[in-house]
Amino acid sequence: MARTPRRYAIHLFLIGGHHQEVHFNTLEDFQNWYGGVLNAATLDTFVNVPISDLTSEFLVLRAGSVQAIRVEPIYGALDD
Repeated sequence: MARTPRRYAIHLFLIGGHHQEVHFNTLEDFQNWYGGVLNAATLDTFVNVPISDLTSEFLVLRAGSVQAIRVEPIYGALDD
């Protein structure tokens, strides 16, 4: 029986060695955000990254500052 992730942790690795972890409820939510915002922006454009479940909290960064993205499914019942 396949397990279903409760949510997804998205690890953004930024220029200069910085790291930011954000969460999305579904993989489709992340793909929609990535395809609509980060992928469509030019390298020097500022983009909003939702950092919590609250609609008014964002991390603002330049699209070109993201060097790598890691997607981690979270299966547990409790938050770490």
